[in-house]
Amino acid sequence: MAAWTVQLGKRKGAMFGIFKKKAPPSRPPERFPPVPDWRPDMALPLDKMVERLRFYTNGKCDLAVFTHGTCVILPDDLSDEDAGAYAMDVLSKIYHYHPDMNPTPMKGGDVLVRYNHPAANLVLDDLAQLHWAQIERNHLRALATHEVLMTPLGQNVFDDVGKKALFGRCFMFMDAQSPRIVRIVRKGE
Repeated sequence: MAAWTVQLGKRKGAMFGIFKKKAPPSRPPERFPPVPDWRPDMALPLDKMVERLRFYTNGKCDLAVFTHGTCVILPDDLSDEDAGAYAMDVLSKIYHYHPDMNPTPMKGGDVLVRYNHPAANLVLDDLAQLHWAQIERNHLRALATHEVLMTPLGQNVFDDVGKKALFGRCFMFMDAQSPRIVRIVRKGE
């Protein structure tokens, strides 16, 4: 009887093998750290952003400026080499841990996006207004993979300030994935 059971099992598998359900395709491996799908493609007016950040900080801080506008506030009296190393470390900490953000509306409609480390992205209101249709269409793509943000409006529901903040944070992710400092701004400049 045992031989028959084994044989039956073999026959059943051979006979119905072509009708077996295929395993679902495996999901692509998740990226770590998670990143948003949206990579805005507009050029940022870095000089104007730096000018505005200097205004918001009363010109009392040195800044390291990355390619896509992320700015790291530097401690006083660092050499250019030490400033670069410090800025790279700060950006890495934001990116490789949880990139919590704290959006702050500024006068004139700008939004300052701050993080748990001394870095920020500034969303200029005139730039946001110029690209508002694109921001409206893509702001949910600016969430990192599987990210859920709780706002006063609900889970992953954003007002205009929140949409601008997500837009600005995309540039931090872009800078973190290909970090390159384009300028060190000294408070005396």
